[in-house]
Amino acid sequence: MSLLTGMPRPVAALAGAAALGLVLTGCSGGTSSAGGSEPTLVAYTGQSGDYQINFNPFSPSRIGGLGTIYEPLFYFNKAKVSDPVPLLGTQQSWNKEGTILSVTLRDGVTWSDGQHFTAKDVAFTFDLLKNNPAINNTGFDGTVAAADDTHVTFTFKAPAFVKGPDVLGTPIVPEHLWKASNPTKDVVEKPVGTGAYLLKEFKPQAFTYEANPHYWGGEPKVKKIRYVALSGNQAGADAIAAGTTDWFTGPIPDIQHTHKNFPNYEAYTQWQNQMVLATCSSVKMGCKGPQTDPAVRHALYSAINRTQLNKLAFQETAGQISAAFTLTPSQDQFVSGTLAEKVAPMTAEPEKTAQTLEQAGWVKGSDGIYAKDGQRLSLTVEVVTGWTDYITAIDTMASQAKAAGIELRAAQSSWNEWTEKKGNGNFQLVIDSLWQGPAPDPYYLYTYFFDSGSGANVGKSAGNNFSRYANPEVDAALDHLAALPLNDQAARQPYFDTIQQAIVRDMPYIPVLTGGTTSVWNTAKFSGWPSNEDLYAFPAVWSSFDAAEIFKRLKPQR
Repeated sequence: MSLLTGMPRPVAALAGAAALGLVLTGCSGGTSSAGGSEPTLVAYTGQSGDYQINFNPFSPSRIGGLGTIYEPLFYFNKAKVSDPVPLLGTQQSWNKEGTILSVTLRDGVTWSDGQHFTAKDVAFTFDLLKNNPAINNTGFDGTVAAADDTHVTFTFKAPAFVKGPDVLGTPIVPEHLWKASNPTKDVVEKPVGTGAYLLKEFKPQAFTYEANPHYWGGEPKVKKIRYVALSGNQAGADAIAAGTTDWFTGPIPDIQHTHKNFPNYEAYTQWQNQMVLATCSSVKMGCKGPQTDPAVRHALYSAINRTQLNKLAFQETAGQISAAFTLTPSQDQFVSGTLAEKVAPMTAEPEKTAQTLEQAGWVKGSDGIYAKDGQRLSLTVEVVTGWTDYITAIDTMASQAKAAGIELRAAQSSWNEWTEKKGNGNFQLVIDSLWQGPAPDPYYLYTYFFDSGSGANVGKSAGNNFSRYANPEVDAALDHLAALPLNDQAARQPYFDTIQQAIVRDMPYIPVLTGGTTSVWNTAKFSGWPSNEDLYAFPAVWSSFDAAEIFKRLKPQR
C-alpha cells in the first residue's frame, strides 16, 4: 500500500551524475557504536522487486530517509489529537492575523557530515520548494527569512493557519550540499541529514541504517535497521511466519490471532487511509477512456459489495468510507448536511448502477457489458505486483462489476512502473489510498488530492492530485479555508459543504473502504511499540515520519 503518506517514484538521473555524487552525497558521517551482538530490526514496507537507490527526500521515487535521516521542524502524530513534537524546531507560534509563523530552532544540531545546522538551511529548503513546483506538493507559497542562526519566520500574504502543519512537517536539507542541485531529477546515493540514523549500506535487495552516534536527541537504542525487498505481501507474511522480519505492515493469514499463531509477534490496527479506485478523470487534462464519464464512476461506486470485499480481500479489517472522504466516525462533524449518504453503501446496488448508466446513454450489449458510441465499458485497474490484498480486491470488484455490466481488469506492474503511470496520467484506474493530513481535519486531504494546483496534463508529472481533478469552486473553497483558524467550524463548514457537494457529484476518486492499517511486529525482540495506551505515532512501517519516531522509542529486549 501507499501513504504519504502515504506513505509514500522514478526520476531520470542527470547526465552529470558523477558530479552529483560530489555535490549531494557529502560524507555519511561518523561510525555507530553498534556492536555485532546488537539485534538488527528488519523491516518490510511491501516493496516488490529490487530497490533502486534514491534518498532524495523530494523525489517520488525515494526509497527512504524521511524522518530517519531528513528531519522536519516538528513531528505531527496523525493517530491522535496531540501537540506537535519538537524536532529541529523547539517553539512555534502564529501572529494574530495568521500571516506570520515564527519558529525557534534547536541549537547545537549538526548535519551528519559535521557541518552546523542553522536557520539558513531552513530558509534554503523552502526557497527550493517554491522554485521547483514539481516538488512543492503542499503548495508552499510564503516567504521565509532567517533572523539569526536559531530563528526563522514564514510570512504569507493572507491568513494561513492551516498551512502550519505542512510547513512544520517538511523535511529540511543542507544548503551547502543542495544549492547546486536539481531536486526534481537528482538521485541521492549518500544522504546527509540531521536524523537519528545514517545510511550504512545499500544493496538492491536491502539497505541498512545505523544509529547516528552524534544525534542531538541521543543515539537511539536500536542500532541497526534493515529494510528488505521481497516479492510482495505473501513474502512479507512468510517472513513473519519464519521469524526473519520484525515489522511488516500488511496482511497475514488469520491476522486476528497473530500472537497465538506466532508467539513472538503482536498485531495492531488503526484506521486512517481511505482506499479508492482513482480515475484519470479529466478530458481537458488529456485523460481518455470510459472513466472520464462521471456516470461510469458513480455506477462503479454503487456496484461494489463492500461487505463481501472486506471479507474476501481484507480479512474484515477495513471500515466504512464516506464519499466526502471524511473519516468516520472521527470526522463526522464535518460531513455536509446536504449529502444524501453519509457513508458509502456496504452492499451492491445493481438497480442504481443500471439507472445511472442508462440515463447517461450506456446500453447493455449481448455480452452483458454496457457500451456507448461503440466503446465497451471495460476498465483497467493498475496495481503493484505482489500487493496481494489489492489484487484480491480487484478480482472481487471485477466479479461484482461484471454482474452490473462493467468489465474490470487488473494490470500488474512493478512499483516503479505503477508509480510512473500514476504520476504521468497513463492509466484509467489505479487502486491506491488517500492519506490524511497532519491534523485530524478533512481540509488536508482535500487540498492534497483535489486542488488543481497539484494536478498536471497527461504526460507530465502530477503531484498528489494524480486524478487530475480541476474545479474552480473547490479551489476557491480551499482558499477560503486556508484563511480560517482550524477551530472555527461555524465559519469553515459552508466551504466544506461546497467541496463535498462537488467531489461527491464528480467522484474523481471512487471510494472503496477505509483501510485498517495493521502492523505485525516482533514484541519478543523489541519493546516500546505503539499501543492504545500510548499511541505516540501512527503504526505503519511505510509511514516514514511515524516509523522514524517509533524507531527512536524502541528498545532491544535482549
